[in-house]
Amino acid sequence: MSYVGPEFDPNPSRRSFWRRPLTVAVAALVTGALAGWLLWQVTADDPVGSAGGGGTAAPASSPSAATESGQPTDTETRPSPDSEKPSTPASGTASAPAASGPLKGKVVVVDPGHNPGNFRHATEINRQVDIGTNRKECDTTGTATNSGYTEAEFTLDVARRLRTALEEQGATVKFTQDDDRPWGPCVDERARIGNEAGADAVVSIHADGSAAGNRGFHVILPAAVHAGGADTRAIAGPSRDLGERIAGRFVAATGSAPSNYVGGGTGLDTRKDLGGLNLSTVPKVFIECGNMRDSADAALLTSGAWRQKAAQGISEGIVSFLRT
Repeated sequence: MSYVGPEFDPNPSRRSFWRRPLTVAVAALVTGALAGWLLWQVTADDPVGSAGGGGTAAPASSPSAATESGQPTDTETRPSPDSEKPSTPASGTASAPAASGPLKGKVVVVDPGHNPGNFRHATEINRQVDIGTNRKECDTTGTATNSGYTEAEFTLDVARRLRTALEEQGATVKFTQDDDRPWGPCVDERARIGNEAGADAVVSIHADGSAAGNRGFHVILPAAVHAGGADTRAIAGPSRDLGERIAGRFVAATGSAPSNYVGGGTGLDTRKDLGGLNLSTVPKVFIECGNMRDSADAALLTSGAWRQKAAQGISEGIVSFLRT
């Protein structure tokens, strides 16, 4: 990008072109002002002129002058840099629902997997928490592409796009985290946020870190677990329905194929070892949007246009589920 400013004018001829007309205009203005002053002097002692009956008011400055000079007039405003920043509600706080839409009155909790700050808090995220069937680490750092684009960055971007799409449908959206806390939350707290919100649906967004050559997405469903503090028997069926609808819409929106290494080509995988699912009391699924360690999948995951399609597919699946 070239720079044109006080220290650099790439076209001096344009400056010389305007200099002569500008000089003439200034001269004309000075001459007019002088003539007006002489006229005032002549009529100053005239009773009629002093009374204002036959006097001539001084001309107002032209409103077009500022516009033609390239400077904004008083009625022009410049946008504040902050006005273009997207709004980021704090996690744990429900967003303002849209005035109307098919999801009006519905609450959706979006769980962006991992947290960008987890890398700096190994001790905290490695502590064990109870997930019902056993104990597991609080959280992990997640994976990354070979070029260093992290799963935590990816999940937040898709989650924010998803929030916008859902709010346009009238839903109230709540995040488990929005890069607004140093680390976490732990998997048990992630489940608790959805439960306490009384969510109609919860989706946890992830990207996988499998071997190169393993491609595609898959949706993880909760198994019917009843152990310790975990009891998913009531939500296993609704969660499967939610997952199937998201998988179908995800294919249509993104063009991505179901995983070729998990789920036997169905794009669905049922598990009982994930605390975020085991401890949920509301319909919930995970979606692994692709494999970050495969170069072909990574090219999709690092594309903003593709992430928009991914968010749209997930949104359409949620809308389909909540409208039944």
